[in-house]
Amino acid sequence: MSKIKSRLFIFVLILVLLFALFTWITLSYSYSTGSRAGFLQKFSKRGWVCKTWEGELVTGSMMGNQEKFSFSVRDEDLANQVASNIGKRVEIEYDQHVGVPTNCFAETEYYVKKIKAVPDIPAELLQKVQPNN
Repeated sequence: MSKIKSRLFIFVLILVLLFALFTWITLSYSYSTGSRAGFLQKFSKRGWVCKTWEGELVTGSMMGNQEKFSFSVRDEDLANQVASNIGKRVEIEYDQHVGVPTNCFAETEYYVKKIKAVPDIPAELLQKVQPNN
């Protein structure tokens, strides 16, 4: 009976180690890197057990054709920077991590690594770009 228990223990230990290795790989290597610009609409710390910082960026024109881009922030200092820019036009740089096995690290696969405020487009330039009706 103890032989069965020891084999079961070894099997469970191997599964846990494989899970930890897979998690480490998905968090260490990014699938893609990019940046997006838009208005920071929402940012909050969410979760029942694992609290993560989650945000939403509205991209596209304010006249229509808007798209929401959801992202996550893992660094507390960066989260403070993001929170101070709510309602402003910003540009974020992110890494995409595909296949992270649990949402305890983040609810999305887009992890922000840098944020900067972008000045609003002056009304005079908007009028030049938009056709007159």
